[in-house]
Amino acid sequence: MPSDPCILAFDTSAAHCAAALLSGGQILAHTHENMAKGQAERLIPLLNQVLHSAGMEWRDLDALAVGVGPGNFTGIRIGVSAARGLALGLGLPAIGVSIFEARAEGLPRPLYVVEDARRGDVYVQAFNDTDADPFLIQRADLSFTNGAAVVGTLAAEVAAGSNLSAREPRFPLAEAIARVAARKLGTPQPRPAPLYIRAADAAPSSDLPLTILP
Repeated sequence: MPSDPCILAFDTSAAHCAAALLSGGQILAHTHENMAKGQAERLIPLLNQVLHSAGMEWRDLDALAVGVGPGNFTGIRIGVSAARGLALGLGLPAIGVSIFEARAEGLPRPLYVVEDARRGDVYVQAFNDTDADPFLIQRADLSFTNGAAVVGTLAAEVAAGSNLSAREPRFPLAEAIARVAARKLGTPQPRPAPLYIRAADAAPSSDLPLTILP
């Protein structure tokens, strides 16, 4: 592994395209564009833009990093598919980073990362000496120990009426993904895969499958 690896990180897990270029612990370029749709068409031009703004090319990269969710199902698949395809074409490792890991990056432990899961629910992951797996929980059921920190869009809401201390994420999302990936680089990592905690809204069709006649 290079001493100062250059990592291009990106995320399309929500209504945005975000990217950051990390080298030697410093962010060389970053961008975040809000968009409700069109991430698939915008992502690669945006990555080119980030690279060129730092005076770098694809051949200068040592690794790719991508946000794997949870979040928008289509958005997650766009990011993960792009990371896998680019990694294959460039011969680079691709590292998946969850939104929970990114939100917790650089903050003191123990803490709970809380993300809006919609429909009155939140996703929660605890970070301490032995990080727990993320899980889905009803907002009304939130009850955590004193002294824990909460991160995420619902931080203030979750902390209200409780003994929790709300904190903002330390880094923008794409930058945090890059920093988490930098620590993982050089260790065995699975291929990036979507992190789905709740089942998809769409259900398989109940119609009988078509029969192919001879």
